[in-house]
Amino acid sequence: MATDWTVRAITRAMLPVLLLLTLVEIGSGLVLGSFESTLLRYPSLLVLVPVTIGTAGNLGSILAARLSTAFHLGTLSFAPDDETLAGNALATVALAASIFPLVGLGAWALSALTGSTALSPWTVLAVSLSSGLSLAVLAVLVTVVATYAAYRLELDPDDVVIPVVTNTCDVLGVVLLYLAVLVFV
Repeated sequence: MATDWTVRAITRAMLPVLLLLTLVEIGSGLVLGSFESTLLRYPSLLVLVPVTIGTAGNLGSILAARLSTAFHLGTLSFAPDDETLAGNALATVALAASIFPLVGLGAWALSALTGSTALSPWTVLAVSLSSGLSLAVLAVLVTVVATYAAYRLELDPDDVVIPVVTNTCDVLGVVLLYLAVLVFV
């Protein structure tokens, strides 16, 4: 896939994606605003918001970079039995399983340092781990779909996939955190 590095080509490829992602981010803000009172009541959950969506975006970005590299090297196929794809997806979920408990306990500890721990550490851990693992699985799905779509539309996945993944993970992160709060708090 030859990339045309002109302002016109880059604008043609990225402008529709960025406009759509702007609308997606508005949805994230609306969901976040809908449970603002809960977040203000439980500061450890408020600490989780940026860390959860940032961590999920980072995990998705790492996977996107790895898949894009494999794509450019010609070692990636989108077959269900592709070892490169499955290995990278599994590594992303495993990394999330090791990171999100630390994120939850860190959020609780930070709230404890400020003297505002209205929730037990186990509750914050359950919210963090359940929303984080769910988000990691969805980040893998979004990354694979976005990489495949870039391939089918003959776009460079290096240019398109990471913005799509990080913005989508922002929205999904807020939604899944909200759902986890509904279940555990």
